[in-house]
Amino acid sequence: MTIAYLDCLSGISGDMLLGALVDAGLSPDGLRAELAKLDLGGYRIESKKTQRHGLAATQVTVSPEETPQPHRRLADIVQLIDKSSLPDSDKQRGTDIFRNLAGAEAAAHGTQTDDVEFHEVGAVDAIVDVMGAVAGLRLLAVEQVYCSPLPMGAGWVETQHGQLPVPAPGTLALLTKANAPLAAGPDIEMELVTPTGAAIVSTLARFERPAMTLSAVGYGAGGRDLEERPNVLRLWLGEAQTAQATMLLIETNIDDMSPELFGYTQERLFDAGAADVWVMAIQMKKNRPGMLLSVLCSTELEEKVVDILLRETTTLGVRVNEVSRHEARRESLDFESSLGPAAVKVKRLPGRPPVAAPEYEACARIARERGLPLAEVYRIVEAEAQARLDA
Repeated sequence: MTIAYLDCLSGISGDMLLGALVDAGLSPDGLRAELAKLDLGGYRIESKKTQRHGLAATQVTVSPEETPQPHRRLADIVQLIDKSSLPDSDKQRGTDIFRNLAGAEAAAHGTQTDDVEFHEVGAVDAIVDVMGAVAGLRLLAVEQVYCSPLPMGAGWVETQHGQLPVPAPGTLALLTKANAPLAAGPDIEMELVTPTGAAIVSTLARFERPAMTLSAVGYGAGGRDLEERPNVLRLWLGEAQTAQATMLLIETNIDDMSPELFGYTQERLFDAGAADVWVMAIQMKKNRPGMLLSVLCSTELEEKVVDILLRETTTLGVRVNEVSRHEARRESLDFESSLGPAAVKVKRLPGRPPVAAPEYEACARIARERGLPLAEVYRIVEAEAQARLDA
C-alpha cells in the first residue's frame, strides 16, 4: 500500500503540498486535467523549479484571473464540488475538508457553520489547493497520509477580519479538534501553517511517522525564502510496512479467588492501558481447577500491571515474558450511516483492500434506539463503511 508522510519542516500550506506532490512525481498536466473537472472559471496553475535555503524544490502557484474573488459559503463550495466530474472519493474528501474548515471558523468567530462566509479560503486558489491535493494524492495512488508535528510560527497575519494573531484562530481550532502535535522550536515571524494546510492534514492525515520503505521524496517550496530554515514541505512517498512491537506477556495462575473478582480486575487492567486481557481454565497442583490470567501490555506498563494483579487478585506472584507482536495498521472511521452516526475499525494490509469491522458500542446504541437486531445493524454498518472505503 502506497503511503505519504508529510515532513513539515517549516509548516504546511496548500500550495506547498501541491509543490511537494509534483516534485515527488505527480504530472502537472495530469493535475491540471483533474482540476479542469471543477467549474472554477479562469485561473492559471504553474510549477517551476526553485531553491529554498540551498534545497532544490518545486513551487506551484495558482493565479486567478478574476479579482477580487467572490466570497463563498460552505454550501456554495459543496455544490461546486458536487457538480464536478471528479471521482466520488475526491468529492467526499474535499467536502470533508471544507466542512471541517467551516466548523473551525464558526467556532473561532462564534457563529454557525452554515453562516460562515469564506474569504481567503473560499477563493479559487484555496479551492484549487484543496482539490488539487486530494486529486494529486489519488493520482500518486496514496491510500493513507501521515504527518509530522507542526511548527506554528508567530506574529500577525492580515485577513479580511483585519490583523489576527499567528496561528490564526481557525487554524488552532482545526488542530485542536484533530489533537495535532505541535513542534517545539524558535518562533519565526510568519504564518507557517495556513488554515488550508491545517484543514487538509487535520482531515486526511494521522499524526505519526509510519514504518515504510521509501520510493520518492518531494520538496514543495513556500512563497518566501527564510533565513532561519528551508521553507519547504518534504513529502516522503513509499510502501507501508507491517509494524512489529515488543510487548510483555504478564501471567499468573489462581485457584482460590471468586470469579466475580476477575471481571473487576480485567476492567482495571484495561483502564490502565493493557492491550488485551484474557482468562483460561487450567488444572493446577493437587488436582485443583484454576484460572490462568494473562495480560498483554507495553513494556512501559509493567510496574502498573503487576501492581494491579498483586493488589486485586489473590496471587502471590506473576510471570513476565517479553514477546513480539506483528500489528496490522488500523484506524477508526466515524461516519454517518443510513441508521445514524456509526463507527468501524479499518484494517489495512500492504497490497490488499482495507477491511471494515463495526464497533460494538456504536452498533449497540443504534440497535437500542431503532429497535433493530444487533446482527442486522452490524451488516448494514459494515456494508456502508466498506462501500466508502472501496470508493
